[in-house]
Amino acid sequence: MKLKQRVVLLAILLVIFIFTKVFLLDNLEPSAASREDQRAFQRMLSGLRLALDPRLEHTLQSPWEIAAQWVVPREVYPEDTPELGAVMHAMATKRIIKADVGYKGTQLKALLILEGGQKVVFKPKRYARDYIVEGEPYAGYDRHNAEVAAFHLDRILGFRRAPLVVGRFVNLRTEIKPVATEQLLGTFLTVGNNTCFYGKCYYCRETEPACADGDVMEGSVTLWLPDVWPLQKHRHPWGRTYREGKLARWEYDESYCDAVKKTSPYDSGPRLLDIIDTAVFDYLIGNADRHHYESFQDDEGASMLILLDNAKSFGNPALDERSILAPLYQCCIIRVSTWNRLNYLKNGVLKSALKTAMSHDPISPVLSDPHLDALDQRLLSILATVKQCTDQFGPDVVLVEDRMTLSHL
Repeated sequence: MKLKQRVVLLAILLVIFIFTKVFLLDNLEPSAASREDQRAFQRMLSGLRLALDPRLEHTLQSPWEIAAQWVVPREVYPEDTPELGAVMHAMATKRIIKADVGYKGTQLKALLILEGGQKVVFKPKRYARDYIVEGEPYAGYDRHNAEVAAFHLDRILGFRRAPLVVGRFVNLRTEIKPVATEQLLGTFLTVGNNTCFYGKCYYCRETEPACADGDVMEGSVTLWLPDVWPLQKHRHPWGRTYREGKLARWEYDESYCDAVKKTSPYDSGPRLLDIIDTAVFDYLIGNADRHHYESFQDDEGASMLILLDNAKSFGNPALDERSILAPLYQCCIIRVSTWNRLNYLKNGVLKSALKTAMSHDPISPVLSDPHLDALDQRLLSILATVKQCTDQFGPDVVLVEDRMTLSHL
């Protein structure tokens, strides 16, 4: 064989080798990623049953120091959290050393300082577990148990973007009033034999107080994020107008997502995919009230969308508000890892996992059975929506590989 022919043959073989390698890598990497997703799912399931145990035998740090060190730009807490039960036990039991009106907002809450100087947000019980909130999907008071359930769903989905939440019983007469500020104390009153307060907020009214059962009030406690991680508030691109007869652009413009993709921070980085994840999360819990969202400041779109304020959820198990999924069905993209996790949770696994995760909470049972059943039904709707997208555009377009896990140092 002549030298020229040999060179041509070698060149052809080299091209074939390169294409074969690229093809194999392209086909091996997703399967390897899927195997890691499966392993992560199994790790999550094995750690779901969260006993609230005060022991921190392997460290001299306080639970507050441990929780503060967990926070990084893409996670509020890490996947492996052996101390999580101890931190949440502290949230549910540590002595309250100060109580004040809640931070500015529309709904009743109190700001508590726990022993050791940790700030938490207390949201009081307003409804019985089986109460159905009628009207708009964002109607009614905040639901304290919704905050608890949403936190555990965040664990199950593997997002780890929701601040820690635990149920707590507080005695308003002996634990709150002696350490309350004058501003909060001025909102206390007695209704029948029950101690009540109405706080300070946009919708807070003396005629609509939150009342304890006698002196003991059930509520939720949300851990305040460390002050070294200041928050930045953003208008949600799929926010509602909250005005009757006035639609937001996304409600009538079928090409709205194309416009969103051209604006910062959705034109690059993980933020748009975080919006899609959040739509999935909100649809499962029935939260149609995410008109704004928070991220860490000066992040240039790289930090996570933090899943704060989930209390307008689990109001009506019979209402599946499909418009919550608009970011998903208008953009037709979703993270591969999210898609895999959703598929692992079908066939009743989601309901079972959430029930297990919440079983040790002090206010258990956190949700009524109809709400747990609704989660499984809504999951099927999400899977069907993604299927419609892949049928129309193909899985290579719809399923986006974006794994931005940051290690905790």
